[in-house]
Amino acid sequence: MTVSIYQLGYKKLSRIIFEWQAADRVSLMALFILMETYLHWLWCLYVWIRRDTLGAYVDIEMLYPVWLCINVMGLFTWWMVEYLSRIKNDDVRLNRWQIVFVSVYSVYIILIGLLLGHSGFFAGVSLVGGIMLGMMLIRRRYIWRAFLGQLLLILVLTSLQQWGGVNIPNLQRAISGVEILGSYNHLAETAIVLALENDIDRLTALDEIRRSAMLFWHSTYMYLAVPKAIFIVYVFRTLLIILDTSKEETLKHANQDGLTQLTNRRYGLMKMQDTFSLFVLEDKQNYSVILMDLDFFKRINDNYGHQVGDQVLQEVAGVLKSTLQETCNVSRYGGEEFLIVLPDTSHREVLTIAEQLRSNIAEHVIQMTDDFSLQVTASFGVYTLTCEELTRIKQDHMTSESEPVKPVLTKLQKLKRRHNKQTQVEYSISEQAQNGLPSDMCQRLISIADKALYEAKDRGRNQVVSANEMRAAKSRSESPSASGTESL
Repeated sequence: MTVSIYQLGYKKLSRIIFEWQAADRVSLMALFILMETYLHWLWCLYVWIRRDTLGAYVDIEMLYPVWLCINVMGLFTWWMVEYLSRIKNDDVRLNRWQIVFVSVYSVYIILIGLLLGHSGFFAGVSLVGGIMLGMMLIRRRYIWRAFLGQLLLILVLTSLQQWGGVNIPNLQRAISGVEILGSYNHLAETAIVLALENDIDRLTALDEIRRSAMLFWHSTYMYLAVPKAIFIVYVFRTLLIILDTSKEETLKHANQDGLTQLTNRRYGLMKMQDTFSLFVLEDKQNYSVILMDLDFFKRINDNYGHQVGDQVLQEVAGVLKSTLQETCNVSRYGGEEFLIVLPDTSHREVLTIAEQLRSNIAEHVIQMTDDFSLQVTASFGVYTLTCEELTRIKQDHMTSESEPVKPVLTKLQKLKRRHNKQTQVEYSISEQAQNGLPSDMCQRLISIADKALYEAKDRGRNQVVSANEMRAAKSRSESPSASGTESL
């Protein structure tokens, strides 16, 4: 047999949904239906055993063909579970038998609903629950067509019964001409009550039988519908957990650097943009950036191989994570470059942090084998954007925007501009959303930190260099007429 009842755990179900072949999924669907028919079979057995008691409100003569129909459906489903394992590699036969299986089950579940009487709860769970489960395990177009066919068949049978004068038999035995459940014949019921109003004992007995019958049939519908409803809810709850887990894993792989387990460049820049937007809106005092590069990393790859280089990167990433707080945004910016973003951190604090990182990396021993170890150093470029400089940048940017230089356009460029007018309007709106700042502000901050990083390398590596100090020294060396600060 292709599947067994022991394969219905959480991990197995996720494997079924995403990895199993079509034949295995259809076989599992057949197993679920076999379990459902077994519940129907047990109900018939219970009624047959207590036929002397339940015969007052169950048509025992009608029970035998219903029981036979359930047995036939159960045998057919069991055969399907076995047969599908033999045709799993034959797509044509598999598709054909899927159609047959879905059609047979659709007719069966409608007939069972009609024969057991009227119950919206039972009919709804049987119809919708089976369709929802089928959508997961069988070709959706087959299930969709089966669903439409079921609705059409129910509509036809209901119309024949209500307006066509066709009496569809069911297992509910009417008591003194009055239906136990469903639509009551109020005239017949009133006539019976009037006829028996002088016979209190018979009227009381009749009422007791009707209440017992209603309790029995409501219990029947609960017995047949609740297990299926619970199972369907469990399956879809598990499916949602699987989808959430898959989403988390997908986002993790999309945002995480596979080697160092830090965030990758794309996600690091996105988080930087988010924190910078908050910095602008909340008018915080400082926004600091560290760009770090391992010294002579190419020599490590050339001399010892890329496997040793990979371990060095992993060890350095571990030092970064152990030294920095979880709130810091640390990402692998390039091959051996790392970007560290520290919102609301003063320049003195960020210099202290960078120096601590430099010292920890230089002192960390990377043990390759028992008799071989390495130590590496790193260079750091640091830049802190203050609130005052942010205000100046806004003013300079707004001034430059107020006096645009009109470029000389060719006819083709004018035509393109005319067609892209709407895009230009949207871009202008997005710039205004940046509170008057250039759209590439984050990249500009990284570029300034990068200049400090190159200065650290020029000074001999294994150093921390402040871009703020570099810019202040350059400003002092300029003539008094020059602006006090270098523009971003």
